[in-house]
Amino acid sequence: MGRPIFIDRDGVINVDPIGDYVKRWEDFRFEAGALEALKTITDLGFEIILISNQAGIGDGVYPESALWDIQRHMLDVFDRAGIRIRASHYCLHGKQAGCKCRKPEIGLFQEAVRGLSYDPGATFFIGDKATDMEAGRRFGIRTIMVRTGHGALDETHLEDAIRPDFIVDTLKDAAALLASL
Repeated sequence: MGRPIFIDRDGVINVDPIGDYVKRWEDFRFEAGALEALKTITDLGFEIILISNQAGIGDGVYPESALWDIQRHMLDVFDRAGIRIRASHYCLHGKQAGCKCRKPEIGLFQEAVRGLSYDPGATFFIGDKATDMEAGRRFGIRTIMVRTGHGALDETHLEDAIRPDFIVDTLKDAAALLASL
């Protein structure tokens, strides 16, 4: 296996309708340059693992079937673009559920690496929220924050304990950074 890399979905790969949810494929819009970035990350030999909170399901805003429909369409686009996704791990609990998988908790990461051998110092998590950065730090891997989605706002609220290793404007910039390391 190549090196695992964790990537958040909403606000990183696709446009996050801040204050709402992506509830159906017709509402899903890729961030500018995201497909090119994911292809670069694939070509660099990383094994992409999607890690995403989807509280709208647990909070009853949209059905779980909508998530899997979006996932199916998204993976079809990835496949046609030559992007390989090793796995997707979603927290389907509501915001107040108190589960161990909703970021900044690390349950999704633990589930994702079960049975994998990896070097935490060479493993990254790319996200757009302070909670993403906190989760990555808590899991002991390197973090890259993008300024898309919630990133530009959350960047102003980062405490030193969760400050990311790198801050870039977009996923495309994150891919270029990875290529340079």
